[in-house]
Amino acid sequence: MLYLHIPFCASRCIYCDFYAMVDHSRIDRYLDALVTEASLRAHELPGNQPYKTLYMGGGTPSILSIDQHTRLATALRRILPLDALEEWTVEVNPDDVTPDLMQALADLGVNRISMGIQSFVDSELQFMRRRHDAQQAIRAVDTIRQAGIHNISIDLIYGVPGQTLATLDHSLDCALSLDVQHISVYGLSFEVGTRLWVMRQQGQVTEVDDDTQVAMNDRIMQRLRDAGFEHYEISNYARPGFHSRHNSAYWDGTPYLGLGTAAHSFDGNVRRSNPRNLKHYLAALEAGRTCYDEERLLWWEQYDELVMLAMRTAAGLDTRVIQQRFGQRARDHFVAQARPHLTAHHLTRTGSIYRITPTALILADSIIRDLMWDN
Repeated sequence: MLYLHIPFCASRCIYCDFYAMVDHSRIDRYLDALVTEASLRAHELPGNQPYKTLYMGGGTPSILSIDQHTRLATALRRILPLDALEEWTVEVNPDDVTPDLMQALADLGVNRISMGIQSFVDSELQFMRRRHDAQQAIRAVDTIRQAGIHNISIDLIYGVPGQTLATLDHSLDCALSLDVQHISVYGLSFEVGTRLWVMRQQGQVTEVDDDTQVAMNDRIMQRLRDAGFEHYEISNYARPGFHSRHNSAYWDGTPYLGLGTAAHSFDGNVRRSNPRNLKHYLAALEAGRTCYDEERLLWWEQYDELVMLAMRTAAGLDTRVIQQRFGQRARDHFVAQARPHLTAHHLTRTGSIYRITPTALILADSIIRDLMWDN
């Protein structure tokens, strides 16, 4: 798997805590640095196998021009084994979607688009400081399809201050009417350092109450499942056969290479993280050296990561895997920690496989913490 981080946006949403910036003056230097990093780390993953998935996230990759996309893709194909790509995803914002850009991406080999719509209610979009309106989002889906890209994922957010079950239903109605293949739905988070966090601290906004958030989550699950979507991960729903192959590989521990500032990589044993600092990233790569920090995970950290990732998915976690990788003591710990959640019907067990029940998914973070080694 290959991930490319494009840390540039036209504007910043009030809830976003990803590493991104609105100053575009260094985009071309950044793309050159990405190519340099690719050449320095081309043989990092074991076996040097061809990449099966490529994901361009951000930031907003659709902020790049057609020429910039083309130059980056051409340069990376010369360095990395990308000829066997099965899924190439690019994140876009609706207001960046044009026929020319979508056709150019399709011609390069992009076959999946992930679009951040967040809501089909204009007042909610304005509150979140999104640059598009609902009609732009609807038109964007049609534009993407006309370019020949039919694997389309859209993002929605629930728990937005002022949002009601009625406005959520409207967004779900619109999303389902578009007949897309994948829908990700995230609960709004108040992350430290974001504009949204400051607004709450200053009393300008109030969080949606817990009962309403639970009701919203239940409504989302029910409506998307009734519409034929598979709920394959806490926040992700897909038509059969359209699970995100890239994200699913993260969850099952597949090694991946992440390029760009703030990107992370994992080779199966060692985790590497690039700096969340564009100046430092550019200085290192322009001097011809990599700039990541390394962390070799201890066994119990690997255990915690397995629990955290697997328990987010519909597949759940097989305790035989725990025993095979970490031994009887770790398996016994998991079983003991799981017992009260089985009693509370937060977990189900089928043979050796444990899963979070659908009604308890909203409690997933606290359940997973209880199952970890260092809880």
